[in-house]
Amino acid sequence: MEYDIIVVGGGHAGCEASLAAARLNNKTLLVTGNIKNIADMPCNPSIGGPAKGIIVREIDALGGEMGNNTDHSLLQMKMLNTKKGPAVRALRAQGDKITYPQEMLKTMNSTPNLEIKESIVEDLIVEDNKVKGVVLEDGEKISAKAVVLTTGTYLRAVVLRGASKTVSGPHGEKPSKFLSTKLKEYGFTIQRLKTGTPPRIAKDSIDFSKASLEPGDTELHTFSFDHEPLYKAEDQVPCHLIYTTEETHKIINENLDKSSMYGGYVEGIGPRYCPSIEDKVVRFKDKERHQLFLEPESIYYDDIYVQGFSTSMPEDVQEKMVHSLPGLENAKILKYAYAIEYDAIDPLQLKQSLETKVLENLFTAGQINGTSGYEEAAGQGLIAGINASRKINNQEPLILKRNESYIGVLIDDLVTKGTKEPYRMLTSRAEYRLLLRHDNADLRLREYGHDIGLINEERYQKFKKKKEDINELIELLKNNKITPTTEVNSYLESINSTKLLDGITLYNLLKRPEITMENIKHFIDIDYSNEVIEQVEIMDKYEGYIAKANKEAQKMLDLEKIKIPEDIDYNIVPNLASEGRQKLNQVRPTTIAQASRISGVNPADISILMVYLKKANRI
Repeated sequence: MEYDIIVVGGGHAGCEASLAAARLNNKTLLVTGNIKNIADMPCNPSIGGPAKGIIVREIDALGGEMGNNTDHSLLQMKMLNTKKGPAVRALRAQGDKITYPQEMLKTMNSTPNLEIKESIVEDLIVEDNKVKGVVLEDGEKISAKAVVLTTGTYLRAVVLRGASKTVSGPHGEKPSKFLSTKLKEYGFTIQRLKTGTPPRIAKDSIDFSKASLEPGDTELHTFSFDHEPLYKAEDQVPCHLIYTTEETHKIINENLDKSSMYGGYVEGIGPRYCPSIEDKVVRFKDKERHQLFLEPESIYYDDIYVQGFSTSMPEDVQEKMVHSLPGLENAKILKYAYAIEYDAIDPLQLKQSLETKVLENLFTAGQINGTSGYEEAAGQGLIAGINASRKINNQEPLILKRNESYIGVLIDDLVTKGTKEPYRMLTSRAEYRLLLRHDNADLRLREYGHDIGLINEERYQKFKKKKEDINELIELLKNNKITPTTEVNSYLESINSTKLLDGITLYNLLKRPEITMENIKHFIDIDYSNEVIEQVEIMDKYEGYIAKANKEAQKMLDLEKIKIPEDIDYNIVPNLASEGRQKLNQVRPTTIAQASRISGVNPADISILMVYLKKANRI
């Protein structure tokens, strides 16, 4: 059997990669160890959050599935950071761990060109450094023009609790035992990483009267740009907030040597920004308590996820830790927490298209690239699926720039800077985050989705109408002026705004911090959708900051235009610092802008490189 594209692994990266490949008219095969675990959420039962929620919006803008699937399977929805500026606002949904995978599998089963096979891939078919297909655990060979590896935490996976080590995937499934060894033989640098998950508690054993209620928003939201909210505010399932206690910290400190991590049983490096509870207690000794969220996993069963309480302690110690928490004194643990180690590749061995530099026609996405999180995986999977399709159809890859998307920041960070620990997307990683907002993901990326072929004409026309409405509303505000009449000034004073001395356009009046579009409606009828009104208000109020960010981004874009020849030999470029030379040889940047972002390459190295390329007439 021969396919255009084979995707290995059915997690969030694999789902996006296979759907994108199939929707772009490629005969696609998804190979996964357990069909029941497709789009599984083995850890946090949520989608979105700071920066991550914006990635989900970007996935939807490009034509991916995560946002739409979340909207069809959520328990609760919140907009985070509403009291802060628009650059850091993001949606977070509490997902249903049963419904989410079911809805995704339903979508995949109904997608033309996509087949799903239950098996484990243990090797690749490689000829002349080009991948030609995969080899399954039973020896079956399946041919393909391109392969996308999205193996998650299954490469030589080991589950740890204290001194106990079990060769297993997150749910006790068989891991892939040999694929990472084969990848090493092909020339990949393999690194060992670690992640973990908290215990699950029986809902009826928790005293919620000792916890603070954390309800969903009364205002309805969607991740997807293409439909209205699919839930009612009153039907949302609540979460709850509690804190660790002095007793919790005492138990942890007294048993640190029994922890897999502190007892020396862990080989891999864990995530800096999602640490275990014992790591928090050790690293932040001055903090008297740490917040924990009690989150429902599904409406179909009563497991409660203790968000923020990840640990690799033995089960008997976990019992004491859990029972030290307020409201959990008599809690019944349904599933003990654990750490899991797995193999990943060095992402410096990737191109910006997510094709590997080691083997042609091999793409990778998700935790195999050193990232953590469902959203980061899905974003990479979408780009890998798109670019695998474009590669076999002789098209230029889709490379998203840092000023265009968080997905672009994520991939550029991986392939330019690399990572030695599970990478998590943060707003602070994006230097142009004011441009990369929740509200404008479609304005930034939907044209790409349409040009590629993942956004159909109906969705595209709806998007064009939104753009037209935005421009119309801006012109309406700019062309309507108010003067300092008694009535106008009385109204402004009533809303604690300064009286007018001269005439002013409504566009400039809206720039006042205390003025909103609701106030503008006092002066003029505005018949546009809420998302158009929100967009215009943000564009108006932050116009100067946005212009400044665009000016800074343009400097970067100018350097992106200066291409570095693929065949350049950095060893003969005179006067480069030794570290700069080493890093340039390792990363092989494609542009001067990318070269300037490499850790260890200093501004003097960039100047020397530019002079060398100009003298050689290479730029």
